[in-house]
Amino acid sequence: MTTRPDRGGDLPPRPPGVPEIPAQPGPEAAAAGPPPAVPTAREADEPAATTGADPAVEAEAAPRPDRAQYGVVAFLALVGGLVIFDATTRIGRAINTADPIGPKPVPILLGVLLLVIAVIYAVDVARGGRGEPEAGEDVDLSLPVDWRTVLLLIGAFLVNAVLIDRLGWVISGTILFWGSAYALGNRHYVRNLLIAVALSLITFYTFAIGLGVDLPAGVLQGIL
Repeated sequence: MTTRPDRGGDLPPRPPGVPEIPAQPGPEAAAAGPPPAVPTAREADEPAATTGADPAVEAEAAPRPDRAQYGVVAFLALVGGLVIFDATTRIGRAINTADPIGPKPVPILLGVLLLVIAVIYAVDVARGGRGEPEAGEDVDLSLPVDWRTVLLLIGAFLVNAVLIDRLGWVISGTILFWGSAYALGNRHYVRNLLIAVALSLITFYTFAIGLGVDLPAGVLQGIL
């Protein structure tokens, strides 16, 4: 009856629960050293740079100034200085009712803006700024410069500059347009010649009639 509650007895007293004893580390665990410390939430939020980064890696990651861009800075400053010098020494002081400010302020303003741009550009280059590399669907940056095409284009412009006063714009412009098409790889010689003549005539009469500027007629003087 002392062990059966259904027979009118009470439940026997139970012994108090014995707490579990944590397992003691063995000799192998003791030889391996203490377990690694778990970082706190504050330590986990701190950047990794505070733990001591390699100075060489930091120096390599820092942007280096592109010293070649200082040539562009010097060119802008030179052009700005020349514009200001020309405006202050060679341009006269003619002032009339139609132009009360005269011809000097505009070139002086342009020269000053060029100098300001040169200074801003120099500061940006010194801070490591650089332009994005050229990218495009039809551009392969790994290929070398096609100097043949570049030289042919330069030759077409030079021939036009030499012959425009002697032969006139229509002839020199035809050579310019046809030579540019040839330099860029177009081999439709007859069609390109017809297009070049048409473009030369269109530009000649557009300047003469639309803008009032007479381009050199050369040997075609009196015909055009």
